[in-house]
Amino acid sequence: MTNSEIQITADLVRDLLREQHPDLAGLAIREVAGGWGNQMWRLGDELAVRMQRMDPTPELQLKERRWLPVLAPRLPLPVPTPVRFGEPSERFPKHWTIMTWVPGEPLDHTSISRGDHAAETLAGFLRALHVEAPADAPISEDRGDHPKKCTDGFDHFFRAVVPGGIADEVRAVWDDAVAAPEWEGPPVWVHGDLHPANVVVSDGTLSGVIDFGAMFAGDPAWDLAAAWVVLPAGAASRFFDVYAHADQATIRRARGLAALKSLFLMLMGQNGDRGLPGGKPTWGPAGWAALDRVLQSRHSSRAGTSAETGTWSAA
Repeated sequence: MTNSEIQITADLVRDLLREQHPDLAGLAIREVAGGWGNQMWRLGDELAVRMQRMDPTPELQLKERRWLPVLAPRLPLPVPTPVRFGEPSERFPKHWTIMTWVPGEPLDHTSISRGDHAAETLAGFLRALHVEAPADAPISEDRGDHPKKCTDGFDHFFRAVVPGGIADEVRAVWDDAVAAPEWEGPPVWVHGDLHPANVVVSDGTLSGVIDFGAMFAGDPAWDLAAAWVVLPAGAASRFFDVYAHADQATIRRARGLAALKSLFLMLMGQNGDRGLPGGKPTWGPAGWAALDRVLQSRHSSRAGTSAETGTWSAA
């Protein structure tokens, strides 16, 4: 049996706890739906066990172990913080980490009803996160660059999921992002994977951010795409008002990256509907809704109906 074929069960998790962290082995263990590269298990009321599953290397977990304790204390929303390490063993030859549990419902299973509050909350979170990263901060091989370096990925998603009726509009959003100037500031801390499955909601608004395995130092536009990918319709302008540090070029890149992320969510949803491995049925509707917000934003910008962000609309 290869590593990828190991079936992760509650019994396995408990056995690993008994071997490496016996003081926690008596806590209740419950599987958490979702996850892709890692599988999550709730451990008691305040902890979770993050089990490496589809990720081919432990780098993402090791990155979270190294940097989340540094970042978490200055972030205004709860984020999962490593508290114990599980090392590869004969029983389970991969890494696993015990982390704090972030309460709330993932956004791909619920909705935001307090749009302005969520926009302000997300903007405050990203203002706190987007500070200059140290020289030894991780970089990403497939994220963080200018959109023009992601054209192959965009084209793949575009061909797979975009219907002909909106193809020209979607392509125009991407072309505008590709034509936007590059990020000229220093590399800042970026979550890198903000989408509905990686934020949690309570009382109709954002209450936490999870899964920092993709975090890197780079262009903040990769996170600012969440103005359309995460927030409900009409909230992007309020978000950029509160964030206050995005110039026109950054907003243009962010909008194109929001289109890219939307298409990815749509493809994952399509794969889930077909029962393909790794597919996520709940991601499809979230991706379609996000893409609609991106296109509506483009229409508002062209019509000049909103100027909250200055000379270029992010509505």
